[in-house]
Amino acid sequence: MARKLEDMGVLMTSPMSSYLERQLDDRFKLFKLWESPSGTRFSDSIVAVVGDTKMGADAELIESLPHLGMVATYSVGFDKIDLDKCREKGIRVANTPDVLTDDVSDTAIGLALATLRKICACDGFVRNGLWKSGDFHLCSKFSGKSIGIIGLGRIGSAIAKRAEAFGCTISYNSRSKKHNSNYTYYSNVVDLAANCQILIASCALTQETRHIVNRDVIGALGPKGILINIGRGALVDEPELVSALLQGRLAGAGLDVFENEPVVPEALLGLENVVLQSHVGSDTVETSKAMADLVVANLEAYFLNKPLLTPVV
Repeated sequence: MARKLEDMGVLMTSPMSSYLERQLDDRFKLFKLWESPSGTRFSDSIVAVVGDTKMGADAELIESLPHLGMVATYSVGFDKIDLDKCREKGIRVANTPDVLTDDVSDTAIGLALATLRKICACDGFVRNGLWKSGDFHLCSKFSGKSIGIIGLGRIGSAIAKRAEAFGCTISYNSRSKKHNSNYTYYSNVVDLAANCQILIASCALTQETRHIVNRDVIGALGPKGILINIGRGALVDEPELVSALLQGRLAGAGLDVFENEPVVPEALLGLENVVLQSHVGSDTVETSKAMADLVVANLEAYFLNKPLLTPVV
């Protein structure tokens, strides 16, 4: 006799969306790793794991769950999942693409605007009563700037479309040239950075893309350049970024992600030319619900032996 969905043991690795947690608890037999870190008391019951950008499913967790067959991540990125181990053991993996594309792309444009126009600094200028003593200093415009995008996938393409509406010119770097795109392609990220005023990191984090924005790339972007990162923190060599900002080798940065979240380099906190966010690029009410629904739909598809909606492995 087939097992019922409510008998399927699903392990959440960390607190995520309260809506997602309720949906999982209503449909399956939910376990919470943060309430029992060792996991030993329920390891035999788990057939699926739900992870996110904080904690996915590494080799150690996978090996500790003998009946694991599915990993669903509450994110578009899957860098917190050991995909090789999943392939080795025949474990299916699904993510949540598409549904968060608009929000993350909006965030990229918002960070660029906020950084160039110093919106956060100007807000503090007004709140601290400084306007009474004089006007805020001039900033730089966003419209018409040249934009370089690292990773022209779903999110990168959506960023480009939005930037075009501001009269920006678009160039990009990706693993290969997109033949259906009219944007300028650079096979080398240093060349891309040298030919744009705003560089946006939006590619997936892999071993190949880790620290893809390094000292050479930052140097090519130059002292008038702006870096925006809405991908993953480790796409950027963070110490090099901090050094460049402090030394004036880079004009500014808008950062939604960091290399050692939630730890943010202390030196960034006092810089007026940097806009900082707490990895909230997709965090809207609408998208959070859509992502949760997609996680649940992928789990149900797996348990019912149907094709996954958004398979990774």
